[in-house]
Amino acid sequence: MAIIIDGKAVAAKVNEDVKAGVAALKQKGVSVGLTVILAGNDPASEVYVNNKHRACTDLGIKSEIIRYPADVGGAVLEAKIKELNADASVSGILVQLPLPKGLDERRILELIDPAKDVDCFAAKNVGMLALGAPKLLPCTPAGIIELIKSTGQPIAGKRAVIVGRSNIVGKPMFHLLLQADATVMVCHTKTVNLAEITRTADILVIAAGRPGLITGDMVKPGALVLDAGINRVDGKLYGDADFDSVSDVAGYITPVPGGVGPMTIAMLMRNTLTAACAASDN
Repeated sequence: MAIIIDGKAVAAKVNEDVKAGVAALKQKGVSVGLTVILAGNDPASEVYVNNKHRACTDLGIKSEIIRYPADVGGAVLEAKIKELNADASVSGILVQLPLPKGLDERRILELIDPAKDVDCFAAKNVGMLALGAPKLLPCTPAGIIELIKSTGQPIAGKRAVIVGRSNIVGKPMFHLLLQADATVMVCHTKTVNLAEITRTADILVIAAGRPGLITGDMVKPGALVLDAGINRVDGKLYGDADFDSVSDVAGYITPVPGGVGPMTIAMLMRNTLTAACAASDN
């Protein structure tokens, strides 16, 4: 039976360090602030934004949520981002995705100052990650690395398989695992014989957005399984792994909820602190 990796407990340790760092900066007269832009009335986005606001409040980070209606024009968002870029009291800027239809998501994200891009979505930050010299880390993949480290199991020399190639999880996860000296393969919807590949993984990261995609017979005995899937089915949250069958085979597994999710917000808080520290040094 797999050992369950408690994402809430690992996130709490990260948050303790962030809280201490925020307090230390405040003693130097430096404020740490995160501004979130929310356009539209997507219920899931509202939940995510409120969770981030609560985390900021708990850690002493100044939190601002700027809300716009779904029919907001791109020029309005662009003007606001430019204003926030110039505001020294704002350490990090986050545009909550998805944006309403009709808005150019990539254009808007690229307007964020890379030094304040705490989601690590801007092309410059993605490029720095690929070069192995990131200033800020993509939140969910960085959180997954912390979860792996919490088990005490090595990454170097291990075979890692990622299921999913999104810009948010799959692709940046590849770079972080590669930089940690794992041998990495990325699988996707066009991958042939998926089960044969996942069974070779010492570390299996699942981020496909398909509930129950990975079953126990697709997992190597003793593997570390990190489930980044968030799927709502009949009002309940499920991961991309069939938890019962996979946990019978794996050595370690993250639950959904309570696994990767808390780490994503914790790493966002850490990025905000990192951005504030970098700004205060300039």
